Amino acid sequence: MRPTGRAGAIAALALGCISPAAGAAGNAATELEEQEVKVVGTTPLPGILAPLEQVPANVQIVNDRKLAAQPTPSATDYLERGAASVNLNQSQGNPFQPDLNYRGFTASPLLGTPQGLSVFQDGVRVNEGFGDVVNWDLIPRNSISSIQVIPGSNALFGLNTLGGALAVYTKSGFRYPGSSASAYGGSWGRRALEFESGGSRGDKDYFAAGNVFSEDGWREHSASDIRQFFGKVGAESDRDDLDLSLNLAHNSLNGTQALPLSMLGDPRQAYTWPDRTDNDLVFLNLRASHVPSAERLLSGNVFFRNTRTQTFNSNVNDACAPGPCSFPASNVQTTIDQTRFGGTLQATDYAPLASRENQFSFGANLDVGQADFNGASQDAVFGATREAIGQSPFATDTAVATRQVNAALFAIDTYSLTSKLHLTASGSYNVALIRIEDQSGSQPDLNGKHRFSRFNPSMGLAYSPARGQTWYANYSEGMRAPTPMELTCADPSAPCRLPNIFLADPPLQAVLSRTVELGTRHALGESWRWSAAAFRTDLENDIQFVSTSGAAVNTGYFRNVGATRRAGLELGAEGTLARWSLAARYSYVDATFESPFTLFSPNNSSANALGDIAVTPGDRMPGIPRQTLKLRGEYDIGRGAAAGATLLAFSGQFARGDENNQDRNGALAGYGLLSLDAHVPLARGWLLFATVDNVLDRRYATFAQLGANFFTGAGGTFDPANVQAEQFRVPGAPRAAWIGIKAELGATTR
Repeated sequence: MRPTGRAGAIAALALGCISPAAGAAGNAATELEEQEVKVVGTTPLPGILAPLEQVPANVQIVNDRKLAAQPTPSATDYLERGAASVNLNQSQGNPFQPDLNYRGFTASPLLGTPQGLSVFQDGVRVNEGFGDVVNWDLIPRNSISSIQVIPGSNALFGLNTLGGALAVYTKSGFRYPGSSASAYGGSWGRRALEFESGGSRGDKDYFAAGNVFSEDGWREHSASDIRQFFGKVGAESDRDDLDLSLNLAHNSLNGTQALPLSMLGDPRQAYTWPDRTDNDLVFLNLRASHVPSAERLLSGNVFFRNTRTQTFNSNVNDACAPGPCSFPASNVQTTIDQTRFGGTLQATDYAPLASRENQFSFGANLDVGQADFNGASQDAVFGATREAIGQSPFATDTAVATRQVNAALFAIDTYSLTSKLHLTASGSYNVALIRIEDQSGSQPDLNGKHRFSRFNPSMGLAYSPARGQTWYANYSEGMRAPTPMELTCADPSAPCRLPNIFLADPPLQAVLSRTVELGTRHALGESWRWSAAAFRTDLENDIQFVSTSGAAVNTGYFRNVGATRRAGLELGAEGTLARWSLAARYSYVDATFESPFTLFSPNNSSANALGDIAVTPGDRMPGIPRQTLKLRGEYDIGRGAAAGATLLAFSGQFARGDENNQDRNGALAGYGLLSLDAHVPLARGWLLFATVDNVLDRRYATFAQLGANFFTGAGGTFDPANVQAEQFRVPGAPRAAWIGIKAELGATTR
């Protein structure tokens, strides 16, 4: 017998029991999005939900229909196009390896980038333990049911959630019955095959999705090969739900480095090459939910995750900076094997409190991981095309093993003070244990044990004076523990070269965050919605990678640099007008340093004789455009055909190395991009689709850094006697078009 009453109805919805085609708990958030009341996941583990009108934050929900309307190879591309305060830096020159910035915080695949966002897939945190990085290429886009962008220092989402969390929910066979396959191709030799299939029989269901993607890349030596698979089997009854999912990936990504301004006449060329990353993934996740009574819900998961990342990076030899050298190039090869396992258990009680509606959840989380890092280098010379050709065997520089234990106790309560006023209070006690051990026998200074712990609270009010109207305020705190990667490179007397060689581990302090957010949401009739939010996050003991004055080029260490701040405003509106679907989003994000400190940046034109620059309070942080504008329009042509256009505009951003905002090159210029897309039914079950990016063929760049250009000789040859300090940029992709066809056997979306 199903639970009864309001509390039982909520529990049933959390289990995905609202209809015969309902999905499992992980899909409940998407499932309810079209209902009268939208719901939001309030804890990492799917199944604990709250109506959006009770949530005191500007949560953004991206469903599968929005992802499908603008076909892109990665979900990060859609988030840049359709989510407020999100921008991408293509710092590695590969579309599957972007730095995703949200409200001035970053989730990046690049070791050494300060991370401030948590990313979850069906309740499991997918930030890798060693450097807290996020490998975006491991998440199949067509397996995604929805993505929730949850702002603030939400302690319930665990350590390192400084600026927000992205919760990814995957599809199930109950929710997505039928099969489809698509093939598309076009510019840059891109060719892709995708499939998905789901179904159910009685109380059991299955879902599977796979992608095979290859392209040569628009720049030289920037090919990508993607192989992804996601599968899920499940069973559910009136009171129980069980899902087992498997995610596999085998990817090879070639990046192309930033180019100095003097070489941007040919933006396709590489500065040096090769630069390759190979990622392999095995990820198992078992989730279960049980409704013991009409007012209680138990849920939990256990997971196993193994990733293997191998990189090959070409570099200019640091030893050549003072003058002539025997080997102008140096190749670095790294391997990171990471294994994590753990789980979450949580309970929810929907019983009224003092005759008022109340939802109380509490739980515990354990995440145990180990990582083995091996780094080696070899002497090399540059060929005619600046290929770094090895001249000796690789010699091991570093062999280190790390062990991590992250544990948390958390609780959240949403209490209806009145039928219109809702109070949410939550807290999480987090503990991080990190152990680092040298495996080579020659670097004992690497050995160390570290412990970080803190209780992080949050409290918010949401007031809904009328249907479709919400005013809210929220305060939250969070903590980021230094990663093993940062702890092994924190000694100014023993700098390291990222991401390859680690030398010592003096202690770093944990980063503390405090976020305040005020906002409102409004529905105008049945067709239009608008929202506004103002926020500010202050960090204490922020960690930055600091270059070392007088040391070799591109070396440095991690250190606490004091206070930083991200403050801003988000405005959004969307709705329908006749056959048009329209959306507009504007964001203002001011990311600044708030404590003075000194950086070694010898290629900054304002540096002193020692190569140092003084960063002062109010200086803007690199890589974050202050203003973004996103406009989307889609026209329903009729009979299933539609055409859309997306306009993105970003203001300027400062280059890395210009943290004092005084380099003579100034900020990287802002830019605007227009893209078009369309889909047309050809026959029953067949769909033709096409996209054109950068329609106006604008020249732009998404990332810049200051550096030393060694290739100043005739024809761009190596010339250590004439090294020039320049601003380097990663040029953006030119106009490109793709066309494809999709075949459907039964509906894959509701």
